[in-house]
This record gives sequence, C-alpha cells and structure tokens, in this order.
Amino acid sequence: MDPLAPTALAVSTEFMERIGSGLTLLRDHGKKVQKFVFKNRRRDILRKSWNSIVNVVLIEAKDLPDGPNNGSSGLYCKFKLGNESHKSKLAIPKKPTWCERFNLYLYDDNNLEVTVWCKGKQKNFMGRCIIDLSNLEKEKTHDFWHDLECGFGSLHLLVTLSGSIRPTDNIPTTQSTPHGVHSDDQYIWYKLSNWSEVGKLLVTVHSAKGLSCLGISGKVDAYCVLELDNCRVQTHTVRGTSEPNWNNTYSFIVNDITSTLDISVYNESLINTMKGETLGKLSIPLLRIENDEMKWYALKDRSKKSSAKGNCPRLLLQMSVIWNPIKATFRVLNPKETKYVQKPAKFNIPLIYSNLKFIKELFNALYITNEHYKRVFEWDNREKSATALVIWLVFWYFFNLWMTPLLLLIPFLHQWISQRYFNKNNSLVPLYHSDEDVSDEELESHKDDKTLKTRIYGLQDLTFTIKNSIDYMVSVFERIKNLTNFTVPYLTYLAISVLILSSVAFYFIPVKYLFMALGIYKFTRKLLNPKRVPNNDLLDFISRVPDNEILKQWRELKVPEPNLSRSGSTRKKEVQEEN
Repeated sequence: MDPLAPTALAVSTEFMERIGSGLTLLRDHGKKVQKFVFKNRRRDILRKSWNSIVNVVLIEAKDLPDGPNNGSSGLYCKFKLGNESHKSKLAIPKKPTWCERFNLYLYDDNNLEVTVWCKGKQKNFMGRCIIDLSNLEKEKTHDFWHDLECGFGSLHLLVTLSGSIRPTDNIPTTQSTPHGVHSDDQYIWYKLSNWSEVGKLLVTVHSAKGLSCLGISGKVDAYCVLELDNCRVQTHTVRGTSEPNWNNTYSFIVNDITSTLDISVYNESLINTMKGETLGKLSIPLLRIENDEMKWYALKDRSKKSSAKGNCPRLLLQMSVIWNPIKATFRVLNPKETKYVQKPAKFNIPLIYSNLKFIKELFNALYITNEHYKRVFEWDNREKSATALVIWLVFWYFFNLWMTPLLLLIPFLHQWISQRYFNKNNSLVPLYHSDEDVSDEELESHKDDKTLKTRIYGLQDLTFTIKNSIDYMVSVFERIKNLTNFTVPYLTYLAISVLILSSVAFYFIPVKYLFMALGIYKFTRKLLNPKRVPNNDLLDFISRVPDNEILKQWRELKVPEPNLSRSGSTRKKEVQEEN
C-alpha cells in the first residue's frame, strides 16, 4: 500500500447529521435575514412616497364566538394596509388579550383591514373589520372598539397616524405660530363636565444636538417618539445630520396629572432597527413642567440613569400644561392607567442587591430605634429622660382626637423646613447627581475597596441579616396566631382577661389619663428597681407563646410496643420448660 496515497476518513453518521442540521439552521437564518433586509430596502425606496406612519396597538377582543372543537391552539389577527401585512401572536380563545404594537406605512390605500383567525387543525375565519384611516385625525391616538363585520364580537384598538408633519408641508409649527397656553375655558376649576379629561399638554420638539452615530454609514437619521400613558406620536425623520430640527407641536389630552411624558430619540437605520437601540431617552413628570419655557434636556441611556452616548446629547423642548385641580384631585383617588404595551421585566441582579440592602438598613433602623426607645426609660441620660417624661405628660393632657391628622403633618413639615432652609440648592425638588460628577480618583479608590472577597462577605452578611429579621417577624406572627387558637390556654385566658379589663378602664377613665399613667409607669420602673433589665412588656409576653417550630418539637410521638418474633417466643418457652 502506497503511504502517500489519500485515505478515506472514518466519520460517524451522528457527526454528519449534526453538520447537516447546523447547515439547515444557517440556511433558514440566512433566508430570514435576507427577507428582513429586502423588506427594509423596499421600505427605504418607497419611504419618500408614504403619507403617514400608522401605529396600531391590538389590545383585546370580546364577545367572540367559540371556535370549532378541533383542538384550536389560539386566536390571532392579521393587519393589511396596501401591500404591507403583519400577524399577531397567539392568544387564549377564552379571553383573547394581545397588547401588541405594529407599525405600518400609509401610501395611497386608506383602508386598514383587520381579520381574526382561529388556529387549529384547520385555519378558521372568525371575522374582520375595515378602518377608514382618512376619517381619523392625525397626530392623535384614537382609542375605540370596532365591531367585526363578518362575524360576532369586537376588537379593542389604539390607532395613531404620525410622522405626517414635514418641513415641506404647509402646517403651522412653532416657526409660524408662537407656543403658549391657549385660552381654553374647558379646564377652569369650576367646569366639571368631562371627568376623564383632567387637562391638556402642548409639546414642541424644536431640535437636538450632539447625537451619537451608531450606524455604519456615519450618518444619523433621527426621529422622536413621544408617549403619554397610552398616547403615542412620532415626528418625521431628519436625515444625514446629528443636529436635526423638527419644529413640530403636538397636543395631548391629560387623564392623570401625575403622569410622565416619555421621549425617545431613534436612528432610522437597518442596524438600529434590528438591535432596537435608541440615541437617547427622557422622562419628564407633568407636574415639573414650567409653562412656555424653552429648555434643553440632557438625553439618557436606555436605563434612564446616566447620560447617553454622544457629544453631550440634548433635546430642545417647549411645553405647556393646563389642568383642572378639582378633577385632578379626584383622579388620583382612582386606579392609575396602565400602559398596554410594556417590556417584560428582566432579572436585574444590581436592583435585587440594592433592594436587599435597603431592607437591611430598614431592619437596622428599627432595631436602633427600639434600643433608643428602651434607653429613654432607663434614665441613662437624666436630662433627656426628664424632658421626655414632661413632653409625654403635657401631650396627653392636651391631646384630642381631632389632633391626629395634625400629627401626621410632622414628617412633611420636617422635610419642608430641612429642604427649604438647609438645602444648598434652596429647592423642594431633590436633584440626583450621576456618577460622572465624581472624580476619577474617587471612582478608582471606590473600586479598589470593593474587591471580590469583600463583596462576597458583604453579600453573606446582608443575606444573614435579612434572613434573621424575617425569621423573627414570622416567629412573632406565628406566636400571635397560636395565642388566639388556645395553644397555651393559660396565656390565652390571661390575654382575654387583660383585654376585658382594658375595655372597662377605657369606658370609665378618659384615654388621656390612661396614657399619662402608662408614661409614669414606664419612666418610674428604673427608679423603683435599679437592677432591672431593659425590656418590652408586650414582646416578652408574646415570647412565652410557642411558634410553629417549637410546636413541632413539642409534639409527642406514640410509644412503640415491643414486637416479639416467633423464634424469640419459642426460645422463651424452652427456657421456661428447662427450669
């Protein structure tokens, strides 16, 4: 055999099957990417001819007929506008809810067709509806239920026509019409006709500067999306510049004055569309808006906690809001409006760590407060204990029930005074500084201190502190429950007797005198018994009641009876006969 002759490689069938399946996956993925690129190229070619962007939110359906009993897996909807079509996800047939958003481009055809289908062994048609977009007002979100024509039931939809205002259009903007609060008598405080509309918001998006270029072409095709609760509008796209000028004014109906205006700046490119990235985001509470003030707002990243990428990216806005205070007062007592389209919650480890740290600090604060509370009664500091006793007696002597709401004002008054007179900024609105304000040397020293070992030990200590605190709280609640169900009858009857005597005392003696007597008792215990240990009477009484873990230890087991085998019994008989 020639050693230089090529030999056949022995390859297993399983290996070849894996290679074949991998090539199939690559081919299918390539087809999807090719289809997506072709679709976006076609959209880029026709983009100059579209009139508006149709934003449709499919929420839910009701009163739909029961589908055929052929193993249907769910309901879905199809949207068709011209040559463009979209398909929703599957929903449960009993209560179909989608909460899904679709973007379509409006060209010449103004009829949006929505069809409902039932997926099973066979595709079954459930009904359809046609929406005439020419009858809808542009730059406004329309919330309505639309009945199905060829079937039963209706669909809940949100439809918005955006992006129709362009520099070439002859539409009044801030360049031709001054921005300001228009005189609208509808929102005067004494007019209470429409309770669903609390106020009105005007937003003018002027321009942006310092936007980052994330695309391969090196250009920025920027547009803005403005959202207020479930209302959503979109500006036109300004191409090829990092300093776009929109100069568009939008109007929103305010349903809740405590809502927040969310603004996002996007780059209309293929890569950013696939990644879903933004050039910057911004959240502005309506109650912080200064009417008719033109102001630059710094754009943030997608977490809205630090600055976005770019050369100090910022957005120039001018906003005005008018609202009825009486309607707004009653509105805050009702449930807050939830957004239909929300991103799914992610498992955020830093957020969990910060929440656990907050719980630990809260437990430590409660422990320290309890210790200070007990020390006051022990006369360690005579001046402080005497002052506390005098304040306690004077307070309960002059106390009346109508003073209770005034006591709840003390924390608000304390914060107002501290922020008004002791705050350097002299502002009631707290300002939060990002990590960029800290010097690099402080950041490096802070990072050096937090090594991996210290973080592990810190996490361990944090976990044990929270665990012990939660165990103690659970144990207290279990003891209270066992006190009420006569686990220890003596302690239960004792608690019942104390409650009955307390009710008799409250009936014959005024409350203020009872609390004054309680204060005198608490403060004089140390004087009567100097060697006493600081304690809490109520917790000491509850500690005598067993919790569930102690009850498991107290549970008695049955005494097993000795089982003698036959061989053992026969041996005993033989021994007895021999004797």
